[in-house]
Formats: sequence, structure tokens, C-alpha cells
Amino acid sequence: MLAELGARVERLEAENAELRRRLGLNSTNSSKPPSSDGLGRRTPKPTGGGSGRRRGKQPGSSGSTLQLISDPDHTVVHRPDRCVNAACGADLVDAVEFGRQRRQVFELPEPRMVVTEHQVVAVLCGCGQVSEGEAPVGVTGRAQYGTGVKAAAVYGRGAQFLPFARVSRLLGDLCGAPVSIGFVHAVVAEAARRLGPFTSHLAALLHVERVLHVDETPARLGGGFKYVHVACTPGLTLFHVGGRSKADIDAGGVLPGFDGTIVRDGYAAYQHLSDAEHAWCGAHLIRDLRAVHEQDPAGQQWAEVMADTLLMAKAMTEQAVAAGREALTDAEISHIRACYAGAIAYGRQQNPPNRHGELSRAGKLAERFHTYRGMILRFVVDLAVPFTNNQAERDLRPVKLQQKISGTWRTLQGLADFAAVRSYLSTAAKHGLDALDVLKQLFTTGPWMPPAHSS
Repeated sequence: MLAELGARVERLEAENAELRRRLGLNSTNSSKPPSSDGLGRRTPKPTGGGSGRRRGKQPGSSGSTLQLISDPDHTVVHRPDRCVNAACGADLVDAVEFGRQRRQVFELPEPRMVVTEHQVVAVLCGCGQVSEGEAPVGVTGRAQYGTGVKAAAVYGRGAQFLPFARVSRLLGDLCGAPVSIGFVHAVVAEAARRLGPFTSHLAALLHVERVLHVDETPARLGGGFKYVHVACTPGLTLFHVGGRSKADIDAGGVLPGFDGTIVRDGYAAYQHLSDAEHAWCGAHLIRDLRAVHEQDPAGQQWAEVMADTLLMAKAMTEQAVAAGREALTDAEISHIRACYAGAIAYGRQQNPPNRHGELSRAGKLAERFHTYRGMILRFVVDLAVPFTNNQAERDLRPVKLQQKISGTWRTLQGLADFAAVRSYLSTAAKHGLDALDVLKQLFTTGPWMPPAHSS
């Protein structure tokens, strides 16, 4: 009976610990997004992976103060007619000007469509042949919207994440273009079709990069879920849609045969990419260590030691990059590896197997650091590899913004169109290009193409 009660107490304690662990999860100690923390919950400031910058405008960054221009569209002169001295009141028509202040007001024009009529003239030659003039490319209908309206519709949907109906109302209210919801649907689909050469070109560029960031996030689709995958660099972004299997990961056309370094989280489906080196995101690891340490600070001191080791290594690599060095010294790498091995040994000491030979969650985490040490410390031996996978997470954030603002996608094709448009706009933004300009180009001469070696 005592043995049975002891086993039951052990099981209940384990369940209680697991429930307390789940209740304590937030964006700083798990992969949960910050939005899940709730408005009334004060989340501790995360350690590691942060930029260390203060909030707001950074010292030395350029401002955006509205400046006077030299050629205003309209100039209105406000000159007094009579002297403001009550005892004088003289007429000031011929008075000498004493000074002048310039004050400019920048205002939006009244919404009004500019209509251009193209008259295609047919001429009868003396020989009896009728010759007809040619309309500009794209001018095919008797009455149609121009590329500027199409670009604005795709911009509202793909850059501002508005629902189709709100894009329709916005164009009518602000631009004087009373387009229908169906028009917005059709234009976004047309934009995605036109981007076929762009996405193929982008996949080819990404495939030969030295370092890639990859990740995936669920997207609500018709009552279920699909996943939006991203492969990106600081200069390129490519999304594709699918499930979460190995075949879905490969479907983007970038990763099969890729022989550079892939920076990612611990999702096991990426392990089949054996031609590439793999680097584990340090921010994810810091969160995992924090979750273990918060549950039992006294009994899981190894987690704090390991986190300090990772952050020390991160600081050393950042200092080396800032100094223009190509690699850490052998002594620096040996020191990091020694600290890392010591933290693993400490973790094993604090988390021995139970009487059944099973490891606790913390013990499994310590073994993970042992098994994947090469992948976790990749950023130490290759300074081109960053400590975190923040690039991929930043590029995926618009998927969540779209869901928060517009809700679920209705069709798989609609989600795929969104992925194509976001690939285009994100890559253009990384090159400092204006979203409306590249969208207008898409509907005229074709998509803008990023140059090679753009990362």
C-alpha cells in the first residue's frame, strides 16, 4: 500500500509540476507569441537575442520633421490693410515691407479620378486599305482602371493587410475610385500570376546563398490550418504554402540540395536536408532554458549557467564581427566549448534519471544540448551565421498581422496569392524600394527583379 501511495504521490507531483509549467509559459520562456501574453499581464523582459537599444528614436538616426519646400503649388499672401495702432490706422497699401514669414500647409487633394481617353483612329488609304492606330499596352477595354488603381488595391491588401471590402471602400473614399470587392479579388490574383517569374528567380538566388533563415507558421484556412513557409536573407524573402512535412518544406524549391547553412528552430522535419549545415536559433534555446530555470531556480542552476555561456559566446562573436575579424581564435572557441561542456555536466548532475531510467523535461533539455552541440554552436565557428533566427520570424510576422486584421483565408489559392505578393513586397522593401512603385511596374512592364548577391 505504501509503495502504491508513493507511486501515486510521485505521479500527482509530476502532473502538478507540468500544470504549473504550462501556466507559467509566456513569450519569454516558450515559442508563444507576445500577443498571447494578454494585455493585463506584465511579461518579464526577455534575456538574450535583444538588440540592447532603448525604445524610441535611436541616437544619431535621421529624423522625419516636415520641411518647407521651395516650389509650393499655391501661394497666398496675407498683408495687413491698415496700421494696427488704434491712434494711427493709416492705409498700408504703399508701406515698405518690414518682414515676411513662410508657413506651409501640406494637404491631401480632393479625391478625383483622372480619366485619359485613348482614341484609336482608323484611316482609309487611297489603295483601299484601312490602317488603324495602336492603343498603349494594357488598354484593352472601353472603360477600365489604370495601373495606379490596381497597384493601390494590391497595396491595401498585401501591404496594409485590409479585408477586400475595406480596400474597396478605402479606394472609393480616399482616391475617388469606387471599385468593387470583386475587382480587388481579381487584381490581387492577377498580381500573383504576374509574379511567377519573380518567385522562380528568387528561389534560384536563395539556393546559392551562404546562409539562409527558414521557419514556418500556421495560417487559418477555411476552418483548418495550412503553413506559410519562409526562406530568407537580409535582402531576400520567399514564402510558399503547404503542410509541415518534409515534402512541404522542399516544395518552395530552395532547400533541396542547398549546401550552405540553414538557421532554424528545433523542428525535426528540417533534418532531412543533409547537404546543408544547420544552426539552432539561440533565442529559442534561451527561452527553453528560462522555462526550466523559472520552475526550479535552486535545482536547475545549470540552465542559468548554460544561458550565460550562450550569451557570452554571442557577445564574443558580435565583438569579433564589429572588429572586422573573420573568425574567433582557437583559444576563444576552446573557452566557449569548455564552458558549454561544463554546463551540460552540471545539468546531468542536477537531473539524474528516475528509478525507471527516465529523464525529466530538464534532463532531456540538457541531453539536447549534448546531442546538438555542433548545431547550437555553429555561430561560434562561422561568424557569418547569426545567433538567432530573428530574420525569419520578422519576415513571417505579416502572416499574423493579416490574420489579426482580416481573419482567416477562405481558399488555398487566396493564401498562395498572399504569399506571392508578400514575397515581392518584402524583398522590394529590403532594397529600399517603394511598394506602390514596384506594384505599378508589375502591372506595366513586369515584376522588378532583385539582383544577385543581394544579402
